[in-house]
Amino acid sequence: MSRRSGILEFAVLGLLREAPMHGYELRKRLNTSLGIFRAFSYGTLYPCLKTLVANGWLIEEPGSGPEDALAASLAGRRAKIVYRLTAEGKEHFEELLSHTGPDTWEDENFAARFAFFGQTERDVRMRVLEGRRSRLEERLEKMRASLARTRERLDDYTLELQRHGMESVEREVRWLNELIESERAGRDRRSPDPGGPAAQQDNTSGETGGLPRHGGSTPPDPSDDTTK
Repeated sequence: MSRRSGILEFAVLGLLREAPMHGYELRKRLNTSLGIFRAFSYGTLYPCLKTLVANGWLIEEPGSGPEDALAASLAGRRAKIVYRLTAEGKEHFEELLSHTGPDTWEDENFAARFAFFGQTERDVRMRVLEGRRSRLEERLEKMRASLARTRERLDDYTLELQRHGMESVEREVRWLNELIESERAGRDRRSPDPGGPAAQQDNTSGETGGLPRHGGSTPPDPSDDTTK
């Protein structure tokens, strides 16, 4: 399985955990909610869905809405297929959510993981955020070193492009710092009474607690980094 298809499978399972959907609805949500899938097509989505069904993680059901039946009868075709997550699929998705290895820090994978942070345990969120920050700090150090070596040989436009790439990475590092501090603050606010209601609430995977109140909860677009 390619990394790209693995990210798509993860995103499909995550969206279907929220509610069953038609293929068209899934594609729309992937396009609008997860910008990393802007350019993908039905030709990519449906093989992915078939694979997930074959693995026992999804089941196919006929659309039950009256508009589905009417549209099908008028067109002389069967009703739209609705995809529903199975118990095995939910368990598999939860296993994927708990993963915090280096692949979760990469650009597209991190964006998909962040989109489902509301369903992710706080400790896992922290490890993914800190890993992503570490990866970007390494990238930023390499970019600075490269710029220092080549600055004299670059024309003004290439130099400006290099600076733009660095600024994009620096901006995301600042954003990650804010998220990490907010997560820590949310955890600290719930830590004094381990057996109290606040601590019990903190055990829910969807507790977001300390997200910044400004509009900083959307990952910067990795495509802004022009010097990967």
